[in-house]
Amino acid sequence: MNISNSLKLAILLCLITFTAFGQKIKIDTIQKKRNITFNYKSLIIPTALIGYGVVGIENDGLKRLNFNIREKIIKNINNKFRIDDYSQYIPFVSVYGLNAIGVKGKNNFKDRTIILGTAYLIMGTTVTAMKKITAIERPDGSKHAFPSGHTATAFMGAEFLYQEYKDVSIWYGISGYLVATGTGFFRMYNNKHWLTDVVTGAGIGILSTKIAYWMHPFIKRTIFKNKEKSTGMVIPFYNGKEAGLAMSLSF
Repeated sequence: MNISNSLKLAILLCLITFTAFGQKIKIDTIQKKRNITFNYKSLIIPTALIGYGVVGIENDGLKRLNFNIREKIIKNINNKFRIDDYSQYIPFVSVYGLNAIGVKGKNNFKDRTIILGTAYLIMGTTVTAMKKITAIERPDGSKHAFPSGHTATAFMGAEFLYQEYKDVSIWYGISGYLVATGTGFFRMYNNKHWLTDVVTGAGIGILSTKIAYWMHPFIKRTIFKNKEKSTGMVIPFYNGKEAGLAMSLSF
């Protein structure tokens, strides 16, 4: 990656950071009224994960580690196992599934869907922008490896599952993170991503959900105020090449 691209990436990361902390200041005003304390420690893990990946773009030692891990995985590959195309969605779909069978989480359908939509928008925008700026080649020779979108989606959902059900049982969150970790592993197993791609995707996914929860009181009060009634559904789709989920929400 040339200096110009490195500069663009640094600017993008600064904008993400300023956006997160700018929103935090607004949300903190609301939170203080509710006697809620912002936990700065929650930023440590996702920031460290993203930082590792960004440093790995230019660091020779981390590049060698990428290649070494890839070589070890490739030696044990017999056939591609594309479960990662589906497992990326399991954590956040589980939130709706658990609610459907009567295991209630932190938020109602409207609020959790607004949070999920916000997280997905933050995550998707960040991943797409970073892919275009870095243009790093995948292990299989195709383009736009950095960061891993599948992994970002999976960890976004895992953090969402954890936040919604941590007061019910921490094991829901742990299960979501295990699925997300498996998704990241299979992205490498299927020769689609380097370790740095996966680690950065994980950090972006986690941070996107955290930001979405911090922003939610502000978004609800300004955009969705006086819209208490809501209906919606989550529908899986498959077009012969790609699988995914379509979400419909009306107020």
